Amino acid sequence: MPDGRELTLLTGHRVRAVALDAPGTGYAVTGPEGQRLLYLPPGGAPAGLEQPAESYDMVLADVVGRPDALARLRAVGAVGPTTDVVAVHLDHGLPPGPELGRRLAAAGARAVPDGVTLVVGAYEDVPDVPRRTLVLGGARSGKSVEAERRLEAFPDVLYVATGGSRNGDTEWSSRVAAHRDRRPGSWRTVETCDLVPLLEAEGPPLLIDCLSLWLTDAMDSAGAWDDAVWAERGEKVLRERVRELTEAVRVTRRTVVAVSNEVGSGIVPSTASGRRYRDELGRLNAQFADECEHVLLVVAGQAMVLRG
Repeated sequence: MPDGRELTLLTGHRVRAVALDAPGTGYAVTGPEGQRLLYLPPGGAPAGLEQPAESYDMVLADVVGRPDALARLRAVGAVGPTTDVVAVHLDHGLPPGPELGRRLAAAGARAVPDGVTLVVGAYEDVPDVPRRTLVLGGARSGKSVEAERRLEAFPDVLYVATGGSRNGDTEWSSRVAAHRDRRPGSWRTVETCDLVPLLEAEGPPLLIDCLSLWLTDAMDSAGAWDDAVWAERGEKVLRERVRELTEAVRVTRRTVVAVSNEVGSGIVPSTASGRRYRDELGRLNAQFADECEHVLLVVAGQAMVLRG
């Protein structure tokens, strides 16, 4: 069928060909009683979407291969809170069992065995996307990739970079560029450590990368590296900053995915300031995790669910 063409079948179903940004054709089907289904072929995402009159009841799509397709549908309201999103075109290159289910649930989707009959419009227990998630891991563990994966099926994500820019540091610039290049083009970026106002405001999901750099900035501001300042007022100032942050996470209405380093499992820092940072980051991670529905630990690229 040419893109945009609609056929009416003898059964009363209406089938419309949906234009894609890749070879192939998608199909939007409306049943005799008004139920609406969208099917997208592997590797395809809708092109030229406009605000629809209502959400689809069911969407069958390549959720893993093209998460941006789901993001586009959400952006125009074609996928809503009650849409049953079923992942199709799943192959043997994907992780098996519970890990696949976890990844799909993060996108608000589910998988079903081959041969299952799906009833469009029937109530399904659509996976709830965790509103607050903390992703922990060591250096180069894959924690940032895991955090980004959790929101790539959602539009208008605000990426909060707490590390900022470092003039003249080419290695740091390369790291920042690598992060930026793998993010969806629709995401926006803000460089700030002032997280509380963002958490208090209404808006799209936040991806905060990372809490360990936020803590470095907070300890700088508190004078925490100086033993005398720390004993006199620095510890109290830092505790108040952490309390303000965790309280803002507790009451935020936004979807939040935060990244932090898990330290202290290996070499003991040789300086008092290094040990102080290690201890404070452990405390921050624990307090932040207490406010999250979902907590993950990434080791060697493998995500282990600690909560959720």
